[in-house]
Amino acid sequence: MTEYSEVFVAFDTSKTKHAVAVAESGRDGEIRYLGEIESGPEAVERLVRKLAGRYGKVHFCYEAGPTGYGLYRQLRDLGHVCDVVAPSLIPQRPGDRVKTNRRDAVTLARLLRAGQLTAVWVPDAVHEAVRDLTRAREAPETPTAFLIANELQLPKWVV
Repeated sequence: MTEYSEVFVAFDTSKTKHAVAVAESGRDGEIRYLGEIESGPEAVERLVRKLAGRYGKVHFCYEAGPTGYGLYRQLRDLGHVCDVVAPSLIPQRPGDRVKTNRRDAVTLARLLRAGQLTAVWVPDAVHEAVRDLTRAREAPETPTAFLIANELQLPKWVV
C-alpha cells in the first residue's frame, strides 16, 4: 500500500452525522467516500487521528451552514488546516441538481484538491456570540438554528 504525503478531506455536515470524503494528492489521486460518522467531537477526533497517522498533511473543508464553526475550531485545535466554504461560492455544473450527502462530500474533496474553493472568514468565539445574540433578538421565534449551532437539542416533549 502506498503512503501519500497529503490528503484533502471534505465533510458534508449535519446535526447528527457528517458525510466524509477523501481526495488523495496528485492529479491521479483517488477520490473516495469514507462514509458517515457521528457529529460529536469524539468521533471527529478519532477520524482525524486515524487520517493524520496515515498521511503527512491533512487539509479539511466543509460548507458553512447552521452547524456553526465548532468543527472548524476543533480541527484547528488538533493542528490541521481547515477551510469553511460558502455554499454559494462552490462551482457547480449546469444541470447538476441532485444533492446527496455523499455527492456533496465527494465534490467538496475534489474541488478542495483542485484549489477551486473559496474560504470564508471564520469569526472567533466572541464575534460569533455577538452575532448569535443579534440574530436571536431579531427573530426570537426561531431558536432552532441557535440550538443546532450550539449542539443543543430540545427535549423530546417539546417537539
